[in-house]
Amino acid sequence: MADLSNPAVVRALLARHQLRLKKGLGQNFLVNPGVCPRMAQAAGAGPEVGALEIGPGIGVLTTQLAERCQKVVAVELDQSLAPALEETLQDFSNVEIVWGDFLKLDLEALLGKFGDLPVIVCANLPYYITTPILMRLLESRLPLQSITVLLQKETAQRICATLPSRQAGAITAAIAWYSQPELLFTVSKGSFLPAPKVDSAVVRLTLRREPPVLVEDEVMLFRVIRGAFAQRRKTLLNGLSAALELSKVELTPLLVQAEVDPGARAEQLDLEAFARIANRLTRPGSQS
Repeated sequence: MADLSNPAVVRALLARHQLRLKKGLGQNFLVNPGVCPRMAQAAGAGPEVGALEIGPGIGVLTTQLAERCQKVVAVELDQSLAPALEETLQDFSNVEIVWGDFLKLDLEALLGKFGDLPVIVCANLPYYITTPILMRLLESRLPLQSITVLLQKETAQRICATLPSRQAGAITAAIAWYSQPELLFTVSKGSFLPAPKVDSAVVRLTLRREPPVLVEDEVMLFRVIRGAFAQRRKTLLNGLSAALELSKVELTPLLVQAEVDPGARAEQLDLEAFARIANRLTRPGSQS
């Protein structure tokens, strides 16, 4: 099996198959030999587990998952990588490549490929599409064991920020609603070929079995969260008034009833506070 952590080997592989990396698809391949084994271990890869990978590239992480897991299903958009993957994965009969756009595939059908195996997600995600992929996985509420991904360090820090905090954003609240995030370790930009402009980090999301707080209407909760953070420099009163199309006269008493200061900003609220606002807007007599 080729040493895919060796930049010379990777360059030779790409040249052999006349492949050029596509910046538009965020193709940066890991060449730090310690990262992928550590990711696979942190994700919980094991002989009685199935692994779903998004964006295998040339198979750097895929091979590590295949060595440890009973079955690996890897979703890849770029079909020009097929010859390279056929070469790098030739020693593994437990890997299935699914060609297509992960955001458009039937996720239940993907999960069905694992049979009764518990499934983990482990992937080196393209920076430009990290949030849509994570939210699709979480919103689908598939019975996943965990989601362990490598992504841009700044995004990882925001995802794992505490609520409330200045670093928090709408994605922080959304991730916290569906899972318990943990930043495991950082990965320097020199660990990739080609090297990106920023460092990365590995995050593990442990999915929640129950929501962390009670809310009457989850759709309203996320309307409130998005509206509050859309113009984060504004007060909640100003931001939510615009986002929810409610006058400040209507909104002020609702915020007060929810025990939230109308002059506060989104970064000063925790999930419980967002839920109280959503519940006030949902109840009879409130406007939404």
